[in-house]
This record gives sequence, C-alpha cells and structure tokens, in this order.
Amino acid sequence: MWLGVEHTTVFAYNEPIAEAYTELRLRPQDDGGQRCSSFRLAADPSDVVVHQYTDPFGNAVHHFDVLEPHEGLTVTATSDVYTPEEFSVPARPLSLLEQHDYLTPTAYAPSFGGHLAEFEPDGPGVGIFARATALMAGISERLVYERGVTDVRTTADEVLALGRGVCQDFAHVLIAACRSAGIPTRYVSGYLYDVEAESGQAATHAWVDVFNPESGWLSLDPTHNREQNDHYVRVAVGRDYADVPPTRGVYRGSASESLEVKVRVWAL
Repeated sequence: MWLGVEHTTVFAYNEPIAEAYTELRLRPQDDGGQRCSSFRLAADPSDVVVHQYTDPFGNAVHHFDVLEPHEGLTVTATSDVYTPEEFSVPARPLSLLEQHDYLTPTAYAPSFGGHLAEFEPDGPGVGIFARATALMAGISERLVYERGVTDVRTTADEVLALGRGVCQDFAHVLIAACRSAGIPTRYVSGYLYDVEAESGQAATHAWVDVFNPESGWLSLDPTHNREQNDHYVRVAVGRDYADVPPTRGVYRGSASESLEVKVRVWAL
C-alpha cells in the first residue's frame, strides 16, 4: 500500500526565547519491505537550516538550531511511503550490544518478574513467537484503551496497576513482559492508517518487535492484538519511548512552551 503522511509540529512560547535546539525523528524507515520514496521538511520561519545524522538504532534524526529570539516555530514533515503486507527482514544474530539493549529493563519497561506469566502457553517446545503472541493477547485482555489517564512519563508497571492507557503504554507493558520472559524486544514508533478516519486525521502510534534467533523480528501491535500489516508506517525503533520521541529539544529562556501536533495519513 502507498500512504501519504503529514506530521505538523507547532512550538509556541508565551514570550520570546533566546535560542532553541530541536531533534526530529519523523522520516519513515527503509526496512522490512517498507520504502520511503519522498520525505520533505518545511519550517516556518523558513531560514532554519536542518542537518541529519543516524542514531545508534539506525533511525534518521534531523536537527536544527534557532539562534535568534523567537516566539514560535512550525515544522511539517511530509512523506510518501510504500508499506508491505507484513514486516520481514533477513534473520541475523543480534550483536552483544543489541542483546543488552533489548533484554535489559528500562525506566519505562521495568522487570515484571512473574506478572503476566499466566498468559504464556505451557508445554515444551513452545516457540518464542507463540509465547510473545500469547503475552500480547493477555495484555490486550487485561488493559483498556483510554486516553487521558496516563502521560508521556507513565511506566509499564504503573499502566498495569491502572489497567488502562494508550498505545505507548500497551507497547511498554508488552516490552516489559517479553523481556522478563527472556525475549529480546524493541519499541517501534510510527503511524497507523485508519481508512475510516475523517480527512485522514491520525496520531502517532507505538508497537513492538520481538526477536527469534531462527527467523528474526516479528512486529506485534498489543493495542489492537495483531501483527503489523500494510496499514502501519514504521519511523523509528529503540529500547523504549525515550529513544524515539518524534520531537525532542531544549531552549534558553524563561518562557513556557506549548506543543501542538497534527497528523494526517491517507492512501495514495
């Protein structure tokens, strides 16, 4: 499927700030059968000079400085992306660093110990993907999708206690559960195309990849209890949300910042 994505971020301040540095992780990946044929960044004011580097997880990171006093900035990323029916990459062993990154508990996804173990299938010879899929189904059964009860700082154990949350929370709970079961797991950020969404209105989305040494990565969406399909646009991967926020930055000044994000995803 070919999809168009438009992601607009509006930074506003209640008084002028002296300068700001901003990082963006907004370019869709070329991986697993997905291809980004076009990516454009437009900024207002238009004299912003954007640079790019690749982070340790292979994500494209665009960054820029605004060195003059300003009260606002708008950045729009527009992409044309081909999305495959399923995520598929050639199997290769994880490096020692990757094993550490995707097995070690993090602040967002702490160790769960025996929590959710009742959802793992019993018996010898049960494969990694079967275990991970069962955990995903159990999390989907245990948690209710509800906005406004968590925020960007909420951790997986807090979500499990609340019993509700949003896609970021579902992803962190599955990451914590899989890593506690010895399954390497990573966080995926991106977008989800909803054919019924009015005017293509959408939001950022989050799901996970789990690793099997014999066959590589499998991409699972615990919010919808299913595998990734051609309605998903992958943007970045990492240990948890802290590695892949769409925008991150610092500014100098005493002003308060507000952030408004608008996302559209449509079929081309």
